[in-house]
This record gives sequence, structure tokens and C-alpha cells, in this order.
Amino acid sequence: MDVRAGRLPPAFAPAIDAHDEETMDAEIERLRRRERELEDRVAMLEADRRQGVRRPDHGQRTSAASADLLFTAAEKTRMPQIITDPNQPDNPIVFANRAFQSLCGYDASELIGRNCRFLQGPDTDPADVAKVRDAIAGRRDVVVELTNYHRDGTPFRNELYISPVFGPDGSLRYFFASQLDVTRFRTAEGILAESESRYRALFDAVDSGFCIVEMRFDAESRPVDYRFVEVNPAFAAQTGLHGVAGRWVSEVVPGLERFWFDTYGEVARTGRPVRFESGAVSMGRWFDVHALRVGEPELHRVAILFNDITDRRRLESHLETAARERTDERDMVWRASRDLFVVCGFDGHFRKANAAWTQTLGWEIDEVVGARFDHYVNLEDRAAAAAAFERVIAGLPIDDLDVRMRAKDGSVRWISWNAIPTGDHFYAAGRDITERRALEEQLRQSQKLEAVGQLTGGVAHDFNNLLTVIKSSTDLLKRADLAEERRQRYVGAISDTVDRAAKLTGQLLAFARRQALRPETFAVDRAVTAVADMVRTLTGARVHITLDLPTGEEQGLHVNADPSQFDTALVNLVVNARDAMAGEGNLRIRLRRATTIPAIRAHPLQRGDFVAVAITDSGSGIAPENMERIFEPFFTTKGVGQGTGLGLSQVFGFAKQSGGEITVESEVGTGTTFTLFLPRVAVAQSSGPAAEPEPLAEGHGTRVLVVEDNLAVGAFAEQALRELGYTTVWVTDAATALAEIERVPFRFEVVFSDVVMPGMNGVELADEIRRRRPDIPVVLTSGYSDVLAVKGTHGFDLLRKPYSVADLSRILRRAVQEARGRRGAAPPLR
Repeated sequence: MDVRAGRLPPAFAPAIDAHDEETMDAEIERLRRRERELEDRVAMLEADRRQGVRRPDHGQRTSAASADLLFTAAEKTRMPQIITDPNQPDNPIVFANRAFQSLCGYDASELIGRNCRFLQGPDTDPADVAKVRDAIAGRRDVVVELTNYHRDGTPFRNELYISPVFGPDGSLRYFFASQLDVTRFRTAEGILAESESRYRALFDAVDSGFCIVEMRFDAESRPVDYRFVEVNPAFAAQTGLHGVAGRWVSEVVPGLERFWFDTYGEVARTGRPVRFESGAVSMGRWFDVHALRVGEPELHRVAILFNDITDRRRLESHLETAARERTDERDMVWRASRDLFVVCGFDGHFRKANAAWTQTLGWEIDEVVGARFDHYVNLEDRAAAAAAFERVIAGLPIDDLDVRMRAKDGSVRWISWNAIPTGDHFYAAGRDITERRALEEQLRQSQKLEAVGQLTGGVAHDFNNLLTVIKSSTDLLKRADLAEERRQRYVGAISDTVDRAAKLTGQLLAFARRQALRPETFAVDRAVTAVADMVRTLTGARVHITLDLPTGEEQGLHVNADPSQFDTALVNLVVNARDAMAGEGNLRIRLRRATTIPAIRAHPLQRGDFVAVAITDSGSGIAPENMERIFEPFFTTKGVGQGTGLGLSQVFGFAKQSGGEITVESEVGTGTTFTLFLPRVAVAQSSGPAAEPEPLAEGHGTRVLVVEDNLAVGAFAEQALRELGYTTVWVTDAATALAEIERVPFRFEVVFSDVVMPGMNGVELADEIRRRRPDIPVVLTSGYSDVLAVKGTHGFDLLRKPYSVADLSRILRRAVQEARGRRGAAPPLR
């Protein structure tokens, strides 16, 4: 259709004749618009043809759909290829085939319209990018290898071929780029190069000698020579040969033993590697050699790694000689020693024994070998021997196990054993210590006598002082014209002296661990706080006291011990620290939880759960020569009249009797730390303090059965109770007491009995009364009883001697009151 010249096709002529001129102009205008639309469409189609690309349909991965041969070929090939348009801004990608999409991981929609540089990354070499840029600018071919990145960020080596595509008129239309992923080839090359580099570095740096030799065989296939193909720098140091590369060994080492040729020839023929040690007599050296075939079998090449072991062989020879000598010496010691030697298996049977068994115990060797380890152990010591055996088979050594061994003549001898396990058996050596044990026992007896003498002298000295006060006071009380004020003073002196005597006796019993304790569960932190407040008056203002108590989860430090004895022990330690500081310095009381008690005084380390109270002073310290004696009774370094020497002994006895320990650390001129360890226990429910008994009414007549074998004490107790309004019956033994109770039922309201009596003791009497008449309370009294020290009071109240009349009345009233409360009726005492 041609409307530009104003000519219309003949088909329109009738229409023009039928319409007026206005209508024809409108139609012409419509046709012109249609013509412009068609021209625009043609221009767009031509542009699309030049680009050779169309937008992908939904679901397609490529935009290559042009009929253009270039695009069609690129679409079909398996090599990754893209086409860019240099006539558009930034030379964008206008085509990417499926192979390229698979290579980089991007879809066509993500590639079209973008410059190729977005495939580059941090490891892309700018020099490679410059080569591509220069080729694009110069419109020429280029081949370059550079690093690109996949969509997931991993790099790959891309061998890139770029060519310009020109149109028929010579104009540049496209750039065509073909890709090749050469990563695996470059990786293999790098690995090979790295391997070769490592080999060369190892080859040059290894201290062992290394060489590759080429074997030569004769017509009968016998190895007759070999040539050094390659040697490392250490070769010369290991062999003493220089410049051997390329030379035959027959030239370098004339007369080399046939063994070397046969060995290497066998490796070259069979390919079986060998490892051996051998000497080269012609070289005067010994070698440790490892040889294996390398390369093609036809080359007959053998790689040899070796070390010069000449010095080692000489040393081994020397050691072998020394070992033989030591073996001879050991056998000589085994035969000549007077100690018992055995080798015992973990099955408990002796495998070997020496002649000392016969000399010491009379048993022949064939009687010992095959016997069990405990066969000759005395019956009383077999448990200790069995425990030691379990320890040694667990892999632990045994040191100084003293057991009694039976001799063939029926006698018993002490043997001290040491054992060391190895493999499935152990070696043991036993030394006869019978004479030593006898001497030690004699020494202990001598020490006991000395201690008893010292103790007796100390007790006599202190009690004589106390008795002097009592005697003098009683003599003065006999004076007829004595004023009442002086009489009261002398009576008071006697009473105070009795209290001091009782305290002295208690300290002696504490040291001997024979005091009757009244243990109960209490919080140590509260007890320490209370005592600390009290001892400030003992130490004076010039002693600065620091109290270090645990907080938080470390609280709850409870022990089961006698609270009053604990307080006394703490006071004794504080007073001792005050005296060591001469009344001026720093005193620290620290409470903590401990899991071990250190080894001390020949006792091993103890593990457990303990409460530790440490008293640290800044005093003069303890001289080393006195450290072993500080807990002895009456031992003191204080001046006359400044102490009895029983304070620390009381602490020692209390700790031991309570299942604990006392340790001391001291440095002269710096200070001393005493640490009292007591076993920690769980918190017990407290019943609260005992209620104070009600006062007695005049003439109450409470009936008491007094059981006391000492006539003077019994008479005093009966008289004192009667003066207080009690009705008493006094008997001197347990059998009579039981008879009195059975004779008249419900006659007595309380029994007051001594503990130490002939026949049935007071504790046994109380148990029998509890069994027969549980409604009658029993109160015990004693100054000292081994029964109480070992077994306790069995739950009965105890009044310690010497006691006051007030204490006697109070404890009897409490016992009666509690008994009536248990029976459900508590009428007031008359």
C-alpha cells in the first residue's frame, strides 16, 4: 500500500465517487496512521532480528530462539557460550545457552541484560580482566583464563574465548564468548606440582640417606652391579661417599659384599619391599635399610632409604654386655640376700622364691613355690595381707606392710613387705624385723613410763597446790574466834579450789580421751561467734580479733560433739594464742569446710567431710624442737604460774575423742595456726533447751534411792538430800538397789547412782531399772568411768563429780518432772 504519493488502489475509487471530499480526507488520515503503525512494527522486527534474541516464554531457561544461525548453533552446542551486544550500554549479555546456565548456576532471566563482570569475585586477577577489556575495546579475539564464581559463591577456573561478530556491512554486531571450566585440570596440575615440591623438599631435608639405583643383570639374570641414579644430600653424611650420582657401586665401593646385590636384585625382580639391618664390611658401617621397587619393572630401579646405625649397634653391644653383668649381679643378690624374695602371680600363688625362706623361716624353696601368698601369714594378719594383695593386683605398689609369718618350727617372725606389680605378677621383698619390733616395743614402754612419770609429777604438783589451799582454809576455819567475814572467805576459797581441781581433772581426762562427753548436734558458726564475743575480754584491747565465717551456700556447718568441751577447746586455743603474742597482736578465727585432714603425726591423709576451725596468731611461733611435745600434758614453755600445760592437751583429747584431729603450723617470729577438725554432720532437729525444773516446796519429801559404794560420798549425799527435804534410802551396791525397788513397788520417785561400783556398774543398773520399771528415772554420777568414756551414758542424765548440792537438787527435780510428764500427769512437787 502506498499512500505517500497520494495514489489509492483502484478498489477505493468507487468509494471516493460515493462520498464527499470530507469523508475521503478522514479515510486518508486513518490509512496514514495505519501505515505509521506498520512501519514501527517493521522497525521493531528488524531490531529483533539484529539482536537475534527474544524474551523467554514462561518456564524456558534460555532466550535463544532466533533463526539466526549464530544463535541457533550456540543454543545447540554443549560448550558454555554467551553473546553480548556492544551496541547497548555496558555491553550486556543478550544470549546464554543452557550449557552456560548449568556452568554458572544462573537462569537466563538472571543473565540477560547484565555485564559479565558480575561473575567475577575477590580471587579474580585484575590483569586477566584488563586483557578482556582491551580486547573488547580493540574489537579483536582474545583467549584468557580467569577465575569466575558460581551462583553458590564457589570459584572455578574459566578458559574464555572471545571473538567479535561483524555484519555484512562490516559493522560490529556482537561479541561471541565460549567458556571452558578447567578447574579440575588446574587442580590436578597444582596437586602434582605441590606433590613434586613436597617430595623434593623431603628428599633434600630428610636426615636419612636416600637413593634410587638401577640394577644391572648378567645373561643369567644375576644382579652384578647397580648405578646410582639419584641421591639426596644426606647420602654422603650417612655413607661417607661423595659424588656417586651416575656412577656404578663397583667403582665407588670395590669389594662390596654379594649380599647387597642379591637383596636389591630380588626387590627389582619381584617388587617385594624389604626391611633389614646389615653391615657393609668394606665400608666399616652398619645400616638400617628399607628398599622397594619404583618405576616400570623393566627399568629395574630400586628406591633405598637407610640410616647409619653403627654407633647404635656398638651401644647395643655394650648394653647387652652390661645387661648380662646386671643379670649376674641380680642372680647373685637373689641367692645371697637374707631378705625374702618372691615372684607371685595375680592368681595368688608364688612362682619363685629365694633361699632366704629356708634361712629365715625354715621352709624349703619347693615348699614355697606354688603356695598361696597368705599360706604362711599368721591368722591375725591375713585380713591385712588380703587387702594388700587386692591393692597390688590393682596396679599399686605396697610399702612397709608388716605381718607375722609362721616359721617351720612353729615360731612367728615379723616380716616387712614391699611389692611392685608388673604384667600379670608382682615382685615382693620381705625383711625380718622381729628384733626391731621388739626394740620398738621396749622403747614405747620406756616412753610410756617417762610420760606417766611426767604426768604423775605434774598432777602431784598441781594437786598439792590445790590441797595446800584447802588444808590451810580448813585449819583457819577451826579457829573459834574467826570472824564471819573471814569464815565466808575461807569457805569460798575451798569452793573455788575444788572447782579448779575439777577442771584439772577434766583436762586430764580430755587428754586421755576418757571424759564422758555429752555430744549433740550444733552449728559451729554460732558457737564460734558466741565464744569470740566472750574471748575478747580474755585477750584484752591490744589484741585485734578477726572473725572469718563462711557465707551463702557454705553455711550449715554442723558437728556432733560436746558443746561445752568445744567451747573450752576454743577458749584454750585463744588463750594460748594471746600468751604467744604477749597480749598484743592480731588474732584470726577462721571457720571453713574441709574435705581432707593433712597427714600428721604418722597418720596418713584423711578424706571426708569436716568442719575446720583455725586460730591464727601473730606471736613468736613455736620452736621446731618443741613441735612434737606441745600436746603433752603439763608441757609448757611459759613461766612459772603462767599455765598448767594442760590447755592444748585438752584440745588434743577432745578432738580425738570426737573423731577429729588438731594440726599446727608455725614459723618462729611469724606466728602459729592451730586447726581443729571435726566431722561434719547433717542438721538435726533440735528439741530446744531443757525446761528449768519447778522449785521445791518446803517438806516436799521426794523419795530418792541413793546407790553409792563409797561410804564417805554416800553419807554426804544422803545428808545433803535430807537437808533439802528429800526422803532417802542409801544402798552400796546394785543388787541391793534392785531388791529395794522390788520390795515396795512405787516406793521411789528417782534413783541416784554412782557408775563405778563392784559387780554390776551404774550404767548396767540403770539399764536393768529401765527394763523392769521404765517409770522410775535414773540419774548417774561419776568423776571418771571407762564405761562412760567408751559407751556413753545410754541416754541417762549424768552429774559429774565433784558436784554441788544445788546441782544435785536441780538434776533430780528435772528427772522427776520429766518422768511425770511422760506418764501424762505432772502434779506439783510437795
